[in-house]
Amino acid sequence: MIVIVIVGVVYTLAVSKIHQVTEQKTGSNFANLKEYLHSFLQEDAKEAKLLCLDDCSECSVYVDGVKKKSFESFFDSSVEVYRYDFLQGTQSVEPPALFDEKGVQERVCFTLSVDRDFVADQVIVVYKDSVYDFTTYFTQTPVYDSLSAFVDAKEAQVQEVLQ
Repeated sequence: MIVIVIVGVVYTLAVSKIHQVTEQKTGSNFANLKEYLHSFLQEDAKEAKLLCLDDCSECSVYVDGVKKKSFESFFDSSVEVYRYDFLQGTQSVEPPALFDEKGVQERVCFTLSVDRDFVADQVIVVYKDSVYDFTTYFTQTPVYDSLSAFVDAKEAQVQEVLQ
């Protein structure tokens, strides 16, 4: 009986430590942002959203509209968000306005949502000389060296489909 209790305690400590390391690792870069947000979705949750206000120095994760976690210094306000259309190319996207409970408008620096099926907002994010493609389904976020490299890859995919 004592051996079973000891094994249970060791297992619990190991699992919690692995979870902490995984959360620190995945929560700190854009390449794993979809997976990180998806990890917040429990059984009946539908959507996880990262919302960063003002200069992006403080961000919060919301699950179905309820704040679950806040953290600082995830990234800075140099983040740029684009949408891509084969015919029109890349187009800059301005974050939506947000109003607090008193009706005061707050500046949204960045927002990204992921649903239960691993579908994220269909955006491309440029941050610190890397381009992150959140338009993919069921796969990890592709990372490119430049916006033109991203456009070339998308155009190659379209040409492949057309042939």
